[in-house]
Amino acid sequence: MLDSLISVLQEFRSSMPLVETTGAALGECLQNGGKVLACGNGGSASDSMHLCEELTGRYRNNRQALPAISLNADGTALTCIANDFGFEEVFSRQVEALGTEKDVLVVFSTSGCSANVIRALETAKEHHMLSIVLSGKGGGPAVELADHAIVIPSRESARIQEVHTFILHTWLEIIEEQLFGIDRSH
Repeated sequence: MLDSLISVLQEFRSSMPLVETTGAALGECLQNGGKVLACGNGGSASDSMHLCEELTGRYRNNRQALPAISLNADGTALTCIANDFGFEEVFSRQVEALGTEKDVLVVFSTSGCSANVIRALETAKEHHMLSIVLSGKGGGPAVELADHAIVIPSRESARIQEVHTFILHTWLEIIEEQLFGIDRSH
């Protein structure tokens, strides 16, 4: 398992400039009064919640809370929207209700193929929101809809999600340095 992860990370290394660019874009969004909306299914839903709790709570140091909403965290909204509009709309309806052009939508999807994340990206585009997809397995149709797509060079969901966690932690360090001057060199 470790050798497999190391191999994926070594191949992924060339994508680090995009990780830096997207992390800076998230920081700029937050500096300018926007918020982060995030979503995913299954393990990717956990990644979405992880990113948002670190922004609203803290990552390494005490600091001001930052606005972030995990669209998969509200069971009542999910079941209402799924029941009334269909599961493919569970994120897009929330993007429509909560998203503005100042915000960023972050989609976690190991395949980039789920209908509900595709619809969320389409709605974000309609609302002139910046969108970022973290994916793997070639990226799927989600990468065509996103402003930025970071595709992990693996077909294994576990390796993809492990690298997604590395990316979101890198983003948090970028954001905390950009907004609060918290040094990243540790």
